[in-house]
Amino acid sequence: MNAAMLRDKVVVVSGVGPGLGRSIAVQSARAGADLVLAARTESTLDQVAKAVTEEGRRAVTVPTDITDAAAAENLATEAMASFGRVDVLVNNAFAIPPLVDLAEADLDAVRAGFETSAVATLRLTRLFIPALTESKGSIVMINSMVLRHSQRRYGAYKMAKASVLAMAQSLATELGLRGIRVNSVAPGYIWADTLKWYFGYLADKRGVSRQQIYDETAAHTDLRRLPEPDEIADAVVFLASHLARAITGQCLDVNSGEYHH
Repeated sequence: MNAAMLRDKVVVVSGVGPGLGRSIAVQSARAGADLVLAARTESTLDQVAKAVTEEGRRAVTVPTDITDAAAAENLATEAMASFGRVDVLVNNAFAIPPLVDLAEADLDAVRAGFETSAVATLRLTRLFIPALTESKGSIVMINSMVLRHSQRRYGAYKMAKASVLAMAQSLATELGLRGIRVNSVAPGYIWADTLKWYFGYLADKRGVSRQQIYDETAAHTDLRRLPEPDEIADAVVFLASHLARAITGQCLDVNSGEYHH
């Protein structure tokens, strides 16, 4: 990662976890950024902050549930109080809606998925607009390859993520006049701990090796492999950086060629 890509920028990442959120934070640090890290789990924030400081950059942790309006406002306040500026907001927080057919899904559960993935994300984004206007900054929304298919049981998830894509595109038009760019990254399968566990579960259930499950899944991709968290994070850093200064309103798929867009 080129250490000049985000040199001395301040990057806020919501929904920091041990997988993709951690990679986004660490790759941003390697690109020269300082971080404001937000998530509900304080122990996870501390672990990711340690990884950022080991890269020689500063990290501020703010325990945050983005569905809580007061907590979201506190995050924006703490970010500005800590660094005096914000250059990039990465909206990584989300909630998976019920993975059942839409005809059977509990509507309250569907609504809860929208509340986190779309409504709370919009609220948080709006809180950072003044700071991003000042810095002529960038917003990156983490979306999903669920945008590209209509497999059964993913309907509620696709609805929520499609609304996030529409939001990002609309914000790109609205905020472009302020010099703010808004883009999305849509990962495919991410070869990290959660997927490794799931493939192990499937392997045990079928009496085969985890590698066989991996190979069968990767066979549907052009590159015959699944992306790793750092590869998704690199796309985020690119879109946040000056190298993408003329790119806005776009969605970059990172799925090893499983779907083409």
